[in-house]
Amino acid sequence: MLKQIKVLMVDDEERFRETTSTLLKKRGFITTIAASGEAAIEVIKKTPQDVVILDIRMGGMDGHEALAEIKRISPATEVIMLTGHGTPDSAAKALTKDAFDYLNKPCDIDLLAMKIQDAYTAQKIGKKQRDKKVSDVMLGIDVYSTITMDATVKEAMEKLNLSFRSSIASSRLMETGHRSLLIFDNTNKEPVGILSIMDLLKAVRPAYLSAPKPSTADSMQYSSMFWDGLFYTQTKAMANKKVKDFMGDMPPMIDEETNLMEVANLMVTTGLRRLIVKKDGRVTGIIREQDLFFEMANIIL
Repeated sequence: MLKQIKVLMVDDEERFRETTSTLLKKRGFITTIAASGEAAIEVIKKTPQDVVILDIRMGGMDGHEALAEIKRISPATEVIMLTGHGTPDSAAKALTKDAFDYLNKPCDIDLLAMKIQDAYTAQKIGKKQRDKKVSDVMLGIDVYSTITMDATVKEAMEKLNLSFRSSIASSRLMETGHRSLLIFDNTNKEPVGILSIMDLLKAVRPAYLSAPKPSTADSMQYSSMFWDGLFYTQTKAMANKKVKDFMGDMPPMIDEETNLMEVANLMVTTGLRRLIVKKDGRVTGIIREQDLFFEMANIIL
């Protein structure tokens, strides 16, 4: 994200309001919160906002009434309607009243962030479509999980586990955990590789399972007794080993200004699911296959 976008989060449910604001701040947005339509109007009168995230069903002034008033006093402000109570009729009503878009809860936080970016772009360049750049959809490095190459597998597992445990998954909002760690050198400045869940699964297998078999053993099958307890003992044995012994190769680095079709082509031809993003030689983020999927869904749906 090249420019910090000012976002007003309007919802009468405090926990959802605070959680969403925190997650959007982590993704580089400048967020303000309001507990009602009336409060949102007062905020916009004092401090212009780029994008408003507006719940439809609230006490007092509901979302449709607030939308009409927001567009009256600040026509350029884009509004995204977000609700768990909506129906197709409610969505149509919102869009005909000049809402930029309408999202049902639960809503993935990355999808919401992408819609905010789209709304801001539409505000600045109108409805003319353009191919997005990596910077429009990537996940910032300050949000992604990282660790140094001399850290232990146990420490890496703790980081990945925390990523999943701290994710939000409720009826109102969803945030998925990271499926890999970006590995840095011991100065914590230069990336040297990726440690994915698949890398950990490969590491837990005994080496002899990957060794060439004699031709006479082509049809050999291991008994259930052979497998019993093996996963546990192998996993325990790797806990204090170094991440650098198991990490995958360094993915290609691409610039923030790279076109998304170029990214898609690179992922397909290399078989990689994530690429490292840089700007002026400095790592600034990660772009993942799901980031491209959300943009494809945004175009089609």
